[in-house]
Amino acid sequence: MPQMTLIQAINDALRTEMRRDDRVVVMGEDVGLNGGVFRATEGLQKEFGPNRSIDTPLAESGIVGSAIGMAAYGLRPVAEIQFDGFMPPAFDHIVSHAARIRWRSRGRFSVPMVVRVPLGGGIRALEHHSESPEAWYIHTPGLKVAIPSNPYDAKGLLISAIRDPDPVIFFEPKRIYRAFRQDVPEGDYTIPLGKANVVREGSDVTLISWGAMVRVCMAAVEEVEKKGISAELIDLRTLSPLDIETVLNSVSKTGRAVIAQEAQRTCSLGSELTALINERLLLQLQAPVSRVTAYDVPVPYFTMENYYLPDVGRVLKGVEKVMNF
Repeated sequence: MPQMTLIQAINDALRTEMRRDDRVVVMGEDVGLNGGVFRATEGLQKEFGPNRSIDTPLAESGIVGSAIGMAAYGLRPVAEIQFDGFMPPAFDHIVSHAARIRWRSRGRFSVPMVVRVPLGGGIRALEHHSESPEAWYIHTPGLKVAIPSNPYDAKGLLISAIRDPDPVIFFEPKRIYRAFRQDVPEGDYTIPLGKANVVREGSDVTLISWGAMVRVCMAAVEEVEKKGISAELIDLRTLSPLDIETVLNSVSKTGRAVIAQEAQRTCSLGSELTALINERLLLQLQAPVSRVTAYDVPVPYFTMENYYLPDVGRVLKGVEKVMNF
């Protein structure tokens, strides 16, 4: 079984589906000849030609609008937005059209399309290159939202997203694109959308996270276990639909929850998870839910980025807070 980085697993998933189904096309800025800014689509144009690996103009609204039309009439487009902060020009098409077509047409039309987006900070990038806007899309009925935390999940989730009958926003944590390798099966396999993964079982506290923050939480779990604390770690994998049952089953067992996210705090998924846990498990909690988040400011430049992004130390403080309540 080959070992792959996350970016290699993304490329392998695209190649696997393009070979299996000639309706699958990839499109975006520099995705063809250059293989994408992160090389996620490298080699696809050479194998499948410029009609299935399509270089587009620098126009996010045009990329997503074209993908919606292609999907509505039978293709399976995978549109790439180069950076998370470039999503707003395509926002109207995503939330007003892609997310609503099934409802608007009373089921006559759907748009089986994927919008791939590098997500988050950690690479010392410029403004609009390090955002974490997942909450905008989770808030929108009709969209599915997935964020893998490792190469194995990235391939399986992306294949599921491409085959899904409805639009999927597929966020890829860019700071772990090449951070580590993992065994990834060759060929075809899927991971279902809407199913969380219990990365590690524990009995004292539940850590809930997604994307690049899962790696941070894994390191925090190692530290707290040195202190005799048994921590359970849940990787949500899909943010919409949300596997809330896995979360509630874990928190009802441990009685404590720490939610760690890279996005800002206000009106975030962490806020919604806190509300859901409080609504359903209030009398089983041994401490208030603790949220470890970024700050409610724009992502800062370069040297300040380390202070902005939640790290192992901040997660440990969150665990300490609930354990000492």
